[in-house]
Amino acid sequence: MKTSINFKAVKPDSEAHNFRRKTFDYIRKELTSKNEYWQVDKISDRIQKIEAYCKEKSGRKLQCNAMPVREAVVVIKEGTTLKDLHDLARKLEDELNIRIFQIAIHKDEGHWDKETKDWKPNLHAHLVADWQDQRTGKTLKHQSFHYSRMQDIASECLGMERGTAGSVGRLEAMEFKIKKKEEEYKVLEQKIKTMKEDLDSGRFKDLIIREPDFLGFKRIKVEKTIANYEKAFKVYNAILIKNKNELDSKEKMIAELQTKVQDLKKEVLQLKNKNSVLLTDSNIFAMEKKKYQNSVVNALEKSIHAERLLNPNVNRMDQQILLNEMNNICKEVAMKNNIPFSAFQEIFQAPELAKGLFALLSIGNGNSPEPEEIPVQKKKKKRVRR
Repeated sequence: MKTSINFKAVKPDSEAHNFRRKTFDYIRKELTSKNEYWQVDKISDRIQKIEAYCKEKSGRKLQCNAMPVREAVVVIKEGTTLKDLHDLARKLEDELNIRIFQIAIHKDEGHWDKETKDWKPNLHAHLVADWQDQRTGKTLKHQSFHYSRMQDIASECLGMERGTAGSVGRLEAMEFKIKKKEEEYKVLEQKIKTMKEDLDSGRFKDLIIREPDFLGFKRIKVEKTIANYEKAFKVYNAILIKNKNELDSKEKMIAELQTKVQDLKKEVLQLKNKNSVLLTDSNIFAMEKKKYQNSVVNALEKSIHAERLLNPNVNRMDQQILLNEMNNICKEVAMKNNIPFSAFQEIFQAPELAKGLFALLSIGNGNSPEPEEIPVQKKKKKRVRR
């Protein structure tokens, strides 16, 4: 399955669409509960901050034609989590200075297949980004290779195949359209040929209506004969279309299944290769473990920011309330991103990491508990066979 990411100027109704603050006729409401949302700022608030920072940094107002906030639609797969998208956001910031401040995962959009009557979900995520250069206060300037790198980053972070380059994709689309037109032409040609053969065979002679005129000569009644032929051709054409649609539907289903099988084979091979390397090289194992831990910490930090934004009035001076709140955040992040709780235990056993996370949650209250005060449930370590 391929992914792609394309940024454009944010639309006035983006928040209403992304966070489902309005009802839309193209979504399945019963699937909306599967959507996931995260934000640090509202778009209007972020634009005000950008304008103020531009004035402070450059001494000038932001240009009226600037696009300081942009939005990308990212193609995702069924198992994509908020953590995966936070990883993508962090990588975009690290490499391209693009700062994501809103994420919305949509699983309630799609369409019903006209032939198979199956639901075809349009799985995607919306990323809303701050496009301001923090050094100059102006909007970021990217070259074509930067946009190509965005596709690479999306592919790496989401574990999906990279989308086709724009020019190649357009060429392939045009070739596909030409091929389809050629196929339609061949079908039409064959249909006309078959009809001519049927007409030449005399099969439709009984459709001709002859009636005697006032002199007693039998003559063809044109209107009645045409009406007979029209009825016969309608039935004939309907049968042809039905057979063709059934054949096309089966071929399409087979092709989709073959593609899924190939994707699964590739995924299994990649996992086998990765496991082999992890089990045989201790350095790579340590690096992967560290990378995974950083990814979990990043997901926690994002969730902590969101929690503070949603519940600014919680009394975090109370240590027990603070600990309970952190515990609930960990449980939610673990559940949404399929992270084992042992990963959080290991993070909170590291004094600096634990202190930093609690400080982030209790910022402004001056009451982050010291690492030794953090209760960590000890579990027996399982031996890993190598």
